[in-house]
Amino acid sequence: MLCAPPGTGKTTLVPLVLAGLVGGGPARRVVVAEPRRIAARAAARRMAWLLGEQPGHSIGYTVRVVVLDECHERHLDADTAAAFLLDVREALRPELRLVAASATTDAQGWARLLGGAPVVEAEGVSHPVEVVWAPPPRPVRPPHGLRVDPALLAHVASVVRRALAECEGDVLCFLPGVGEIARVAGQLGGLGDVEVLQVHGRAPAAVQDAVLSPGAGRRVVLATAVAESSLTVPGVRVVVDSGLAREPRVDHARGLSALTTVRASQAAGRQRAGRAGREAPGRVYRCWPEAEDARLARFPAPEIRLADLTGFALQTACWGDPDASGLALLDPPPGGAMAAARSVLTAVGAVDATGRATERGVRMSRLGLHPRLARALLDAAPEVGADRAAEVVALLSEEPPREYGDDLAAAWRAARRGSDAYAARWRDEVRRLRSAADGLSARAVDLPTDTDGHPTNPDRVPTEPDRGPADTDSRPADPDRVPTYTDSRPADPDRVRVVPVDRPTHADGALPHAPRPTKPTRPTSAPDDQVAGLVAALAFPERLARFDGGSYLMVNGTRAELGDGSGLRGAPWLAVAVADRPVGAVHARVGLATVVDEDAARGAAAALHDEGEEVGWADGDVVARRVERLGAVELTVRSLRDPAPGLVREALLTGLREEGFGLLRWSPGARVLRQRLAFLRLHLAEPWPDVGDDALHARGDEWLEPELSRARRRADLARIDAGQALSRLLPWSTGDAARLDELAPERITVPSGSAVRVDYGDPERPVLAVKLQEMFGLQESPRIAGVRVLVHLLSPAGRPVAVTADLASFWRDGYRAVRAELRGRYPKHPWPEDPASAEPTRHTNARLRR
Repeated sequence: MLCAPPGTGKTTLVPLVLAGLVGGGPARRVVVAEPRRIAARAAARRMAWLLGEQPGHSIGYTVRVVVLDECHERHLDADTAAAFLLDVREALRPELRLVAASATTDAQGWARLLGGAPVVEAEGVSHPVEVVWAPPPRPVRPPHGLRVDPALLAHVASVVRRALAECEGDVLCFLPGVGEIARVAGQLGGLGDVEVLQVHGRAPAAVQDAVLSPGAGRRVVLATAVAESSLTVPGVRVVVDSGLAREPRVDHARGLSALTTVRASQAAGRQRAGRAGREAPGRVYRCWPEAEDARLARFPAPEIRLADLTGFALQTACWGDPDASGLALLDPPPGGAMAAARSVLTAVGAVDATGRATERGVRMSRLGLHPRLARALLDAAPEVGADRAAEVVALLSEEPPREYGDDLAAAWRAARRGSDAYAARWRDEVRRLRSAADGLSARAVDLPTDTDGHPTNPDRVPTEPDRGPADTDSRPADPDRVPTYTDSRPADPDRVRVVPVDRPTHADGALPHAPRPTKPTRPTSAPDDQVAGLVAALAFPERLARFDGGSYLMVNGTRAELGDGSGLRGAPWLAVAVADRPVGAVHARVGLATVVDEDAARGAAAALHDEGEEVGWADGDVVARRVERLGAVELTVRSLRDPAPGLVREALLTGLREEGFGLLRWSPGARVLRQRLAFLRLHLAEPWPDVGDDALHARGDEWLEPELSRARRRADLARIDAGQALSRLLPWSTGDAARLDELAPERITVPSGSAVRVDYGDPERPVLAVKLQEMFGLQESPRIAGVRVLVHLLSPAGRPVAVTADLASFWRDGYRAVRAELRGRYPKHPWPEDPASAEPTRHTNARLRR
């Protein structure tokens, strides 16, 4: 474990020594892993320059390569590569040496993961960096979802201006996403000769190269987390840190994700500050109070806790460890995310019921795509031709720039004729996919299998995983958007991935011994829109969507909306390729889609097709229909005249659960019976039944039959006598039912001879409301089932005058005050001085004298 400050040569000097290119050591092949493409290009150029060469000789680089540098970032690719390498070392290559390098990581944790590896720490020659705390002058709203308070961005812009005035050298400013970069850039006008550059993962290579080369004058570089590590931006002496970052959030149930803005960790803050001290003493302006710094998270959240794990699950299945329980990982994958991933892999035929990779799954893993896109490429190629399938899949593997629009077919045409950096990358990916698909077709019949028919992987070489979740430099609706690939959102173009490094392949990706393809995949003359729709539908069948009442209902049950002015609006069906659900949003937001016809939708989502009788509770009554559906989308609906009685019964029970037992006929006696039983259950327990809602729902068979099975609609429920039904729950078998009136009487006979009704509305303590004179002579409060009754004493007019559960205490202490107040108001009624020994009555004095 190598832990050294930024700028000490972890990335560019250590590999040269290990490779024997400097220092006179033995020659070795060294694979250096970088978390981003820009870092890989910069490191290769730097090492080649140190040797007096151009990249491509002793030093070369490629994307989609083993990733291990900057291990503190905890990208899923890096964690996976480390786990596989450790497994290889344990089982096959005990002599293998591993180095994990970072300036700010949890060094001891990595050392334990590497098997007790020593921690090598270097102080290096980094220059001191002065920290200046520069919080906003007034409180700002915390970030929510993608929203960042404009007041904070205005403050960051002002701090940049302050840094230019107070310090020399270039300024590097960290912001969470491209939208914030654009807004801050807009507030930095009028800086004279100062050049403002905007850097993020999808910025053109020319812009990235310009940032990595010395400038002619002063510069302000506005950057996302892409500039946090592995790069030295020449001339930077000052860092302005907004303190914000972006993380993915995944809704595994719907297959949707969104980026959310969070506070950057302490480790990220140290990395960012280190950029100011790479070449000379520097300064960092932190746009938050010093007191808040200690409360920040120590390290970024590991990507394995946040990301879609479908590609990871396919890798581990091909590796022979479907649940990843045998892999050395700093953090285990969350169970829910793995379950969702296995569900997707099973649906596309990549794994079997036990989670083991199928032959098809192994082929998919070798395409270097997310499993969904691999499925689309394999299944669409025979239908539309390998070339056109590869073109659309390449378009889906890296989301097009915003200016390409939200129509996938139109974006495809724009990429074909485009001359921008995205179009160039797209063409490269198309060529790679064509070769990979051809190679897999050629050797598909040669995959070795075990005795159970599962493909074997004797070399246990890590297959190429899917592109991982988004850099924190991206946001869903921005040109910088390289979102989390939760089965929908494309790969990050600035991320690199794992590929086999010790098995030679042909240029098309096939193994040397594999037979060459003899027949090209047949082309098709289908129009672009139809081809794009088919490929997108095969990749994301649960996101097929039908127009429904102004928005689109996706097969997965989520409603989605198009952006204002979208040319796709009103199309009957869409194949949605890119969608997210911003934090707090009710509906998903469509980023990229294309028109698809219903027949193609039915074919692509055949596994989600269902037809049958549906009897349920809707709009307050039983609804019986025969429905053909794709997931949540109803294709055809017909009424059922004679639905199955069992389904009707279940629908009625659903209605009772949703709307309550008030749907039954409750007489006053029935309501009182339920209250009396609740009282006895609370104070005497068994054998008296629980009559709470949950218990009554659970015992519906016992008390609602046979009337419930004869019911067909809501009106029939209103004919069920709830009191009669409840009586079926009484403990008849033990004989205790006969004691109901004894233990919880409806009425109590008071001293005057009146039978007064007891109120059991509060099961804790029954209430007896009675005129005060009728209780004369009673020494103790009445009890029911051992519980003192709460007596509400009433005036002759029936108005409450006192409440007591201790009648003797009231006669002794409270009665005098009541007597003094009421004897003048009600002079015709008796008000004895000693109520405890007086004769009870419900009559006036005159009536008593007669």
